[in-house]
This record gives sequence, structure tokens and C-alpha cells, in this order.
Amino acid sequence: MQATPQCLRPRPWCPWPLSAYSPAPGVRSAEVRLSRSRSNAPAGSGAARPGPERAASLREGGAGRARPLPAVARCRAAAESMRDYEEVTAFLGEWGLFQRLIFFLLSASIIPNGFNGMSVVFLAGTPEHRCRVPGAANLSSAWRNHSIPLLLRDGREVPDSCHRYRLAAVANFSALGLEPGRDVDLGQLEQESCLDGWEFSQDVFQSTIVTEWNLVCEDDWRTPLTASLFFVGVLCGSFVSGQLSDRFIPESPRWLISQKRFKEAEEIIQKAAKMNNVAAPAVIFDPVELQELDSLKQPKVFILDLFKTWNVAKITIMSLLLWMLTSVGYFALSLNVPNLHGDAYLNCFLSALIEVPAYVMAWLLLRKLPRRYIIAGVLCFGGGVLLLIQLVPLDYSYLSIGLVMLGKFGVTSAFSMLYVFTAELYPTLVRNMAVGIASMASRVGSIIAPYFVYLGSYNRLLPYIVMGSLTVLIGIVTLFFPESFGVTLPETLEQMQKVKCSNCIFRFRSGKKPKDSMKKEENPKVLITTF
Repeated sequence: MQATPQCLRPRPWCPWPLSAYSPAPGVRSAEVRLSRSRSNAPAGSGAARPGPERAASLREGGAGRARPLPAVARCRAAAESMRDYEEVTAFLGEWGLFQRLIFFLLSASIIPNGFNGMSVVFLAGTPEHRCRVPGAANLSSAWRNHSIPLLLRDGREVPDSCHRYRLAAVANFSALGLEPGRDVDLGQLEQESCLDGWEFSQDVFQSTIVTEWNLVCEDDWRTPLTASLFFVGVLCGSFVSGQLSDRFIPESPRWLISQKRFKEAEEIIQKAAKMNNVAAPAVIFDPVELQELDSLKQPKVFILDLFKTWNVAKITIMSLLLWMLTSVGYFALSLNVPNLHGDAYLNCFLSALIEVPAYVMAWLLLRKLPRRYIIAGVLCFGGGVLLLIQLVPLDYSYLSIGLVMLGKFGVTSAFSMLYVFTAELYPTLVRNMAVGIASMASRVGSIIAPYFVYLGSYNRLLPYIVMGSLTVLIGIVTLFFPESFGVTLPETLEQMQKVKCSNCIFRFRSGKKPKDSMKKEENPKVLITTF
């Protein structure tokens, strides 16, 4: 028995036109006769809507023995046997009460994500702290004020957060009436760790997990660990929360049709018509067409299919790196807000506010420009301004904050574009799987992002240098992706475009544009997909 080709997916849930197929001339002539037989047949006759089997029985050249059409032609005939989903549901309207309700419910469900995702910024905040000196030590006011060593940090002297002068020696000097700095050289005194705990400043944070569990000094590595475990929970919860939420939001009729759950799809459409106050047809989907679709078998796909060929594997690996490093930049910049100069709450507000124009700009750019160049451009822009922070003097702290916000602007724009770009690279059968595994890679990026912030405990500029370098690097890697703007989306893994490595080498050696890139695009329009 001949295997069912991968392109057997009827048009109702195909987000691109059937013109993507390019059958052989003989097949094209058979399809022309098929369309003519439809137009010449009387209304209501069976010949007006032939199914896939009848299309396969057409004769080549009008004579000879009946011969089945090739797989691509059978795919076209099967897909055309079902009317376009948009036409079938056109009576609902584009923006009725049902559509508005679903839109606002889904939008409202996303709002708590911001509260939960960024809550770790304040729950795990590390306030200013110093070693506690117990009152029982009976120190004079002068020795109590000088019991903590001073360190030079960012050009100014600040109390050491993890050490104090040996309390027994300090108490002895205080009892003898000696003055610090005049009678005793503080630089020669022995130091010890904070044996009696710490005193935490409450100027910014009243209470955090750091103050509750003393996650400072030799235990400060546990602070980024708690943030990482939080995002591990986000990763694990994504496998369960989606199944729970699906019970409260109506399923997509388009997806239900693809799963051959026709009755459920029709019930949802009828309910939507009732909410929109429009009359629904007695029969929404033709039973004959549904029977034809029900007989079609869809091939099974697995995650290993994303690494089926070397070209597909390269695209998948680059996609995983792109998502992971972009996520690292996004979450590291968000979690590093308390370490910026000024009010932590105001900086967090500005960090969230800058995302609004970033999303708007991403939406506008996606409509007009090639994906590779705009994603690479905003990533290099965001990473470049982060690298400039090391050149800003300490006195220009507000300039540093402005550069951080610009870096967040670029990374956020790129992050929002990745969903569209990745979906356009892969064919229908593995599209959701590809976006899902890429999103999982971004969760891995969010898990390791707190440790990029932790680098600031060694040097305040180190997180920006590392994040900026990696962001610029992955922006350059983006240029090696195939372009999806204005290109007919692939139907199979074999139809996926090649990576641009060979083209880049060709340009570098000859300085000429490759012939493949000079071919005219089949469809110059932007393809809007529905998931």
C-alpha cells in the first residue's frame, strides 16, 4: 500500500494557499479538466464536487487507461474538496461578541504572568547589610561605629558586608579607653566573619527571603538558585497548566477539524453564532466533505524529525540557541533591576514600560521587513548598548540606566519576533513541535539567567559585558537562518529552505550575489498564520 504523503492536510486548517504546490505539467492538465468538470456539471450533481478518488480516476490526455494522479495532485484534490474554513465561518463576522470575549479572556489570563514572573525581583532582593554587633559586647559609641572594616566599592568607601574586626579585641580596646584610628591602627586589626548574624537595611525591602534565611556572604549562591528553581517550576508547570486551562477556553474549531472532531467544531461555531446574534446555517460543514476528510490519514511525527536531515538539524540547533540566549538577556536584564542606581520600584516600572514600544515596533517591522535582518538588527542594537555601559563614568548613573533600558528594548523586540519567525521556518506537521521545543529552550535560558546577575557580585559591569557579547553573537548567528518573509511556507521538511552559510561564503569570496538569492519570490505578500 502506498504511504500517505505528508502534504495530505485539507485546506480548512492550512494557513497558506494551495498554490504552493507545483505539480508536473501532466498533473496540471488533469487538474484543469477536473475544474472544468466541476464548472460544467449541473448544480447539485455528484460531478460538481468530485472527491479525491474521482480526481484520481481522471484520464491523462483524454485517452488510455485510467491512472491515479501523483501524490501532490491527490493532496490538492483532497484539500480542495473541503471549502475554505474562512468562507464557511464568514457568517460569524470578524469581531463579534464571541471573538472579543475570547480575546479579552486570553489577554486577562496573561496579566498575572507579569506579577508572578517578576515577583522574584522583590522576593529575593538583597538589601544593604553589615555584621551585627551584639549589645552585650559593651562597646563605646566610637568603637561600635568603627567595628566594621571599610571597603572601596565603585569609587567610595562602604562597610564590609561579610566581615568585622575581631570582637574580643575591639571590646578590650574599648574597655581600656583607647580611640580607634588615634590609639589603634585599624588596618592592623584581625578580622572575623559575621558570627552573630547580620543587620539588614530596610530602606528598600522590609523583608525578603534573603533577610529571612541570611542568604548572604558564603550563602549568597543560594539566592540565584531560588530564582532558578522558580523558573524550573515554570518549565514543569507548562506541561500541566495548558491541559488545565483548556477546560475553560473553547477549543479552536480549526484545530478540532484537523483532529477530525467535526461535531465539536460545529457546536462551537453554532454557539459563537448565537453570541454574535447571527443566524447559523442548518448544516455548516458538508457531510460528504467531512467523510472524505475523515478517510484521510495524517503521518505521525516525532521530535527527532526536527533533526531528520543536516539542514533541518542546523536550523533547529540555531533556533534553540537563539531562543535560549535571547531569553537569558531578557530575564537577566529584568532580574538585575534592583542593582541599578536609584529607586528599585521605579526602575522596575521603567523596565516594564519600555516593553510596550518594543512590542509595537516589532509588530510594525514584521509587516514590512525581512525577519532575519530585523531580528539580527535589534539583537545587535540591544547587545551593543549593553557593551557601552562599561564606558560610562560612575557619576553618570542615569545614562547607564538609559542604556540598560535601550538594551531591554532591543532584546524584548527580538523575543517577541521569535514566535513568528520560528513558526514560518517549519512545515505544518512539526510547526507546533518546533515552537514548543524552542520555547522550552527559552525556559532553560530563564533558569540560567539569575547566574548572569550573580556575576555582578564580582564586578558590577560583568553581567552587561557577558550579556552584551552573547546578544551580539547570537544576532550575527541569526543572519545564517533562511529568510521566511514573503516566501511560501514549506509543506514538508524537505521543502525547508537551506541555511545561509554557503551563500555568505560565496559573497565573501566573489563579492557577487548568489543566483539562488536572485530568484523572484513566488508570493511577495506577508503570510499571516493562525495557531
